[in-house]
Amino acid sequence: MTTVPTVKAKQSLGARIAARAGGGVMRVFLILVGLFWLMPTIGLLLSSLRGADDIAATGWWKIFTAPSELTFDNYQRLLDNSVITDSLFSTVMITVPTTFLVVVIGSLAGYAFAWMEFPGRDWWFLIVVGLLVVPVQVALIPVSELFGIIGIFETTFGVIMFHTAFGLPFAIFLLRNFFAEIPRELLEAARLDGAGEIRLFTRVVMPLGGPAIASLGIFQFLWVWNDMLVALIFADSESPPITVALQQQVRQFGNNIDVLAPGAFVSMVIPLAVFFAFQRQFVSGVMAGAVK
Repeated sequence: MTTVPTVKAKQSLGARIAARAGGGVMRVFLILVGLFWLMPTIGLLLSSLRGADDIAATGWWKIFTAPSELTFDNYQRLLDNSVITDSLFSTVMITVPTTFLVVVIGSLAGYAFAWMEFPGRDWWFLIVVGLLVVPVQVALIPVSELFGIIGIFETTFGVIMFHTAFGLPFAIFLLRNFFAEIPRELLEAARLDGAGEIRLFTRVVMPLGGPAIASLGIFQFLWVWNDMLVALIFADSESPPITVALQQQVRQFGNNIDVLAPGAFVSMVIPLAVFFAFQRQFVSGVMAGAVK
């Protein structure tokens, strides 16, 4: 009778030790994976802090044995390069309005498809889902001709319209499915209190859909910021986005690494900062979508 509790205690102690050891090993493993994942970013950062001759001579890891190579002169040259600085401004002027339009229009359309009755609603939603499989490359030539006819080819407005059009199908699909999981009783209670569709959307649906909307905003921001194909074709050649500007620097000045390295790092760190700033909402949106 007295040995049973002892065995259980030993088993419980062993299980606790195994659980703690397993958790510690998992944490170490995840930290190593994270460091490995960040290795290109770290390498680019250290390369941006070295001179052009040092970059050409050795790899970025040499900085650990020769810290005197660190310098901020590259970033000074970057600020003096009007092509790169103007391209950063152009990228912001494309990315921010596109993200805003996709989030706002996608939210309104997602709510309409989820909770409003109108003729052909299901068929229209099937068309939206079908547009998800249309590749961007298919639309480049016809949209270029259309933009040329209406006079917005090679303009910032044209790039914004293209990204908005191709970002909306995914936004509507994502938000419609998320909004459809909101309890019907909650919406009916708000209607009984006299809330109209606009107030219902702004006061009930939007707060509940915050995580999904934040996730969509992060995805859209990253997609547009890192885009090169659409910007290369539709953007103004006099004020290209950062991706095109860096590509032009490589083509025209192949040894201009002291400008390319800091420029590439700046173009990378801005979307990373946006992601980490909204990572809590992003995780909440992913988890909510997984549970639902």
